[in-house]
Amino acid sequence: MSDSIWGYQPTTGHTAGTDLTGYKVEATDGSIGKVDKHSDDVNSAYLVVDTGVWIFGKHVLLPAGTVKTVDQAQRKIYVDLTKDSPEFDKDKHIGDVGYHDQVGGYYQTHRGI
Repeated sequence: MSDSIWGYQPTTGHTAGTDLTGYKVEATDGSIGKVDKHSDDVNSAYLVVDTGVWIFGKHVLLPAGTVKTVDQAQRKIYVDLTKDSPEFDKDKHIGDVGYHDQVGGYYQTHRGI
């Protein structure tokens, strides 16, 4: 795996520019929710997942480096972590490099490598 948690791995099957909005997201222990927003930005690629009823409609920010596989036919994204993810802080997400470092650090230690 690449050292960058904020980039898609070449083995995921994701092609930059593909709209992932609405894709279901599956963790190692079950469904997380659906992609609400995503970015393919270099060194800052991510998914924002709407968890729906799972934890009362909250959102989580998943760095692209947590993605194992993108199944285009099934419109599913498989991530290399459990459903236990910190809630997304949309106010800190834009322009707060420290927030990205904090989130990235969490997922670097929690993904199932």
